Amino acid sequence: MTASGVSRFITAPDGLRLHVRRYGDRRPRTLPVVCLPGLSRTAEDFDVLAGAIAADAATRRCVLALDYRGRGLSDYDRNAKNYAIPVELSDVVAVVVALGAAPAIIVGTSRGGLLAMALATQRPGAVAGAVLNDIGPVIEAKGLMRIKGYVGKLPEPRTFEEGADILRRKSDGQFPNLGTADWLAGAKRGWREHEGRLIPTYDPALAHNLAALRADQPIPNMWPQFEALARVPAMVVRGANSDILSSETVEAMKIRHPEMDVLVVPDQGHAPLLVEPDIIASIGQFAAKCDAVHAETTA
Repeated sequence: MTASGVSRFITAPDGLRLHVRRYGDRRPRTLPVVCLPGLSRTAEDFDVLAGAIAADAATRRCVLALDYRGRGLSDYDRNAKNYAIPVELSDVVAVVVALGAAPAIIVGTSRGGLLAMALATQRPGAVAGAVLNDIGPVIEAKGLMRIKGYVGKLPEPRTFEEGADILRRKSDGQFPNLGTADWLAGAKRGWREHEGRLIPTYDPALAHNLAALRADQPIPNMWPQFEALARVPAMVVRGANSDILSSETVEAMKIRHPEMDVLVVPDQGHAPLLVEPDIIASIGQFAAKCDAVHAETTA
């Protein structure tokens, strides 16, 4: 059984309209979950996970999944420079405050995990636990250059089936076990119909903020931000084929946060889909652990 989501719209600090998908209702003694997607991804990526967690008979809870500005059903920003972590962090805070979702368990995929770490640094009381999906304090340059190479640059498909083929050719090395239906579902999350065309579900202007990235230049790490999670339960999910989060970085994270849960997803790369029953169950169990720890620390 899964809970169906309902769309809500929240006003960002600068007036843009942000879309949030809400699943389930908050119950006593359960923390809400806030799902934050990857750079060019949308709330729809979390539909299966959010619906299952919200409907879990043992710990029914509210789950929110956010479309950042310029993605999904949220307003696009006329200034592409605002597609940046500090602005998006302000948006996340606005959503969490408006919907009374603090403290929350943050499930952050890729960019969403960076935002989770930043939130723990700036608003520590808002984070009661964090799941970092294929992201850590160190980002591998090879994977970042791969992302730079396709964001805002994929060809325009004529059909969703053609879109599925584009995605398969781009990513089947990282996701070798996905079938035709999986790639088609991915295409329907990555493009939408608009005036007889298929357009991306994100503002292609996102690419502007990646333009300055170079493989031969060091990428700043986020160890101080990661260490802000030391006071709360944490879990890292790594795709075994990931080119963004290395196993060495996961080991270094474990040294700094010895109680951190580590889940490696075989045959998936960046970023794990979080739709398999065993993965969902593990995240649900982690959320229950966050409930218990939060209850102890606030008693």
